[in-house]
Amino acid sequence: MRVLMVANPKGGVGKTTLAINLAGCLASRGREDGSTRVMLGDVDRQQSARDWLALRPRELPRIASWDLDPGKPARPPKGTTHAVIDTPAGLHGDKLKGLLKRADAILVPLQASVFDMRATRAFLDDLAELKAARGTQIALIGMRVDPRTHSAGDLQRFLDSLGLPVLTHLRDTQNYVQLAAHGMTLFDVPVARVGKDRLQWQPIERWLSLIEA
Repeated sequence: MRVLMVANPKGGVGKTTLAINLAGCLASRGREDGSTRVMLGDVDRQQSARDWLALRPRELPRIASWDLDPGKPARPPKGTTHAVIDTPAGLHGDKLKGLLKRADAILVPLQASVFDMRATRAFLDDLAELKAARGTQIALIGMRVDPRTHSAGDLQRFLDSLGLPVLTHLRDTQNYVQLAAHGMTLFDVPVARVGKDRLQWQPIERWLSLIEA
């Protein structure tokens, strides 16, 4: 089972948006190859991803949640091939170490904000010091980026300074908001409706194929 963790200790950077669409991307493969079984796990107190799953129409590619049995720890359903973990703001210490032990890859979303950049640098510094993170694939994704703004240029210069893969910049669009309100992702609607956004996701899809090779 591949475990993909979406993490940044800064709140409001787009972790849940990225996590649910990542799960949707993987689940769409399952519709095509029949061998991909996806779980979206939420370790945030707000349980936003779990609430989103409750909205998801049954006719769409299945995305499971944790198996919850009384008196037992939460665990992925049997047969899960990919687990996407949505993490809370303020993630650090033993909870971070525990999640890192299970993670094959970490996607770090951030926005074009000085506060996001500072929090992200501190988080990446922490990861570099943790033995549990060594060997884990780490990649960055710009969220709600408008390339016409000065802040987008500042974000790009910051990302260039980190020496880590920057997969893509996702634009600020209501597509994510409107689809999420119905338990859906970019991968559940015709490409013609979300063509620009699906193009921006292609580098993420290629990265997923590489880390699975």
